Amino acid sequence: MPLAPPLSDPQLAERLRRIRLLALDVDGVLTDGRLHFQSDGIEIKAFHALDGHGLKLLKRAGIEVALITGRDSPIVSRRASALGISHVHQGVEMKYPVLLELCTRLGIALDQVAYCGDDLPDLDAIRHAGVGISVPGAPAYIREDADWVTRLPGGHGAVREICDTLLQIQGQWASILDSYRNDQGR
Repeated sequence: MPLAPPLSDPQLAERLRRIRLLALDVDGVLTDGRLHFQSDGIEIKAFHALDGHGLKLLKRAGIEVALITGRDSPIVSRRASALGISHVHQGVEMKYPVLLELCTRLGIALDQVAYCGDDLPDLDAIRHAGVGISVPGAPAYIREDADWVTRLPGGHGAVREICDTLLQIQGQWASILDSYRNDQGR
């Protein structure tokens, strides 16, 4: 597997080694950012299966996962439940205060947090997290404040890229891969 850009930056790699919590925006990060509504008003979101499995791998490796989103959507609750994510904050206009409160509750320092977002409500969280991450579809003024912009777009594997990179840099990737090669990755 080729090295992701953060693995080739020694200072960023060192900060990624300390990450104990990955916090994510939903629309534009776990989805492609488009909002679909049925004629009856029901909201539909598309999530990438690779992202979901990456989040499960992070949790199995002991890294906490949180979703902090501006919209309030039953489908987000359902997806989080399916992935075993218990830290779900919806209807949040400004993400950073919620991130701070979550860190306090979990006993995790802000420099042990990676946060990925794509819009203005995410900006303070991106700027103050130990590692601020964004996606290619975010406006330039968001991307320029991020420590890392994923190669893959939101909703199309960006989160899996983050998960795989964290697992690699924290020395857990080889054992995870071996567990699947030996049919124990269930």
